[in-house]
Amino acid sequence: MAKYILEQANGINWMAIFALLTFFTIFSLSVLMVCRKNNPVIKRMENLPLED
Repeated sequence: MAKYILEQANGINWMAIFALLTFFTIFSLSVLMVCRKNNPVIKRMENLPLED
């Protein structure tokens, strides 16, 4: 059945779908990592340009 469905879907650009899913996955993971980062690390990094 899956083979039949894939044969009928010949007009779909699978590389574009793969690229979109890859971008969405990496973007979601990066947003998740930024949101989970603890505040002391962020405070130290934002003050780095002001230190001598």
